Amino acid sequence: MRLPDGVALHPLASHRDSRGSFTELFRDEWEVGVAPVQWNACSSEAGSFRGVHVHPRHDDYFLLLTGHLTIGLRDLRRGSPTEGLSSIVEMTGDPITAIVMPHGVAHGFYYHAPSLHLYAVSEYWSVDDELGCHWADPELEIPWPGQPTLVSERDATAPPLAQLLEQLEPSQPLQPPAPLAPIS
Repeated sequence: MRLPDGVALHPLASHRDSRGSFTELFRDEWEVGVAPVQWNACSSEAGSFRGVHVHPRHDDYFLLLTGHLTIGLRDLRRGSPTEGLSSIVEMTGDPITAIVMPHGVAHGFYYHAPSLHLYAVSEYWSVDDELGCHWADPELEIPWPGQPTLVSERDATAPPLAQLLEQLEPSQPLQPPAPLAPIS
């Protein structure tokens, strides 16, 4: 599977016994490219959709703890080696996997089952660091696996990708970001 440059999947080791499991979710020494300043937890019902949105400044470190989802990605970074690339990633809570999504990579989430995810961000959330477009815009070229039944008013009435790109343009870097190092 080809992903936008800087997007990285990190399978995490779970240690299981008769009581359950223990999984390290984040260690600073892994150098995932995200230095968290804020952690968030989010639950979603089956059929829910969140996004598509893009952050001009902050990076996400995302983990699905329980459930099943499809993440749609589109690289909107001018000059990125994967500029314009669209892809999808399927995640379940077993095994727990982390995904790093750098700023400038648009992402949306389709939940197949009730789910719980955690995510860390490299900058505090602010309204001017989250731009969006309509999830079903064909210009995104994201092959969503189903039709959502639960979509927020904001996401349901989001503008087309072309309008998002106009809003994003002033924040585009002159040089592409450096690739992130893999977890060792």
